[in-house]
Amino acid sequence: MTSTATQHASSRTTTVARRDGFAKKVAAADWEAVTAEVNDYGCALLPQLLTPTQCAQLAALYEEPERFRTTVNMQRHRFGAGEYRYFDTPFPEPVQRLREELYPRLTPIARDWYGKLGREAEWPDDLKEWLEICHRAGQDRPSPILLRYETGDWNALHRDVFGEKVFPLQVVINLNAPGEDHTGGEFLLVEQRPRAQSRGTATLIPQGHGLVFTTRDRPVRSQRGWSASPVRHGVSAIRSGRRHTLGLVFHDA
Repeated sequence: MTSTATQHASSRTTTVARRDGFAKKVAAADWEAVTAEVNDYGCALLPQLLTPTQCAQLAALYEEPERFRTTVNMQRHRFGAGEYRYFDTPFPEPVQRLREELYPRLTPIARDWYGKLGREAEWPDDLKEWLEICHRAGQDRPSPILLRYETGDWNALHRDVFGEKVFPLQVVINLNAPGEDHTGGEFLLVEQRPRAQSRGTATLIPQGHGLVFTTRDRPVRSQRGWSASPVRHGVSAIRSGRRHTLGLVFHDA
């Protein structure tokens, strides 16, 4: 084998190993426990999906605006304070691969939720097929997000509205180390429960770990069976440092 052929073979082997690495990290989660926690609280921590090096590489992309389709200033739109950018295609490999690997793990939860609420669950098994459905409905803008929070920034409680085609779960990954790169910046979830006080949940996401959470609403038991409980999410104030997060949305805008 020539030197060039050897280099190409080595490159292919490295690429396959890297792709398999994302699949193994997603598979390493205790998905039975994740499902139970999401059903109980509307969110659940996932194991480390990205290494510190991968986190740093993704966070550094924020300084390359040509990789993104648009930038949103949260204060200008009264969303809080901070900034985020929507990735343009082609996505960085970790974004593409994690989206592909997480979708089939989350789809059974999504289908169960819609079944309980008497809604039609239209998600196919394959993410590509689902995104094609979104595109035919006019939702063809890429939705993965890179967010950056400086000291004093925060994200107001909200529900994401990108169009009629919705996947009810998202994943956010902290690209920085809490307590080292930033303090504060807890992920907040507030659930409006039927005929009861709202319930709040705060999670400090470790570096590289994911948090799966509710996009808009989720089923909760009520006296009449199952009711849709609206869920809002946000981020508490960054007390010091800088915090980058990767948001993986499973429907396009």
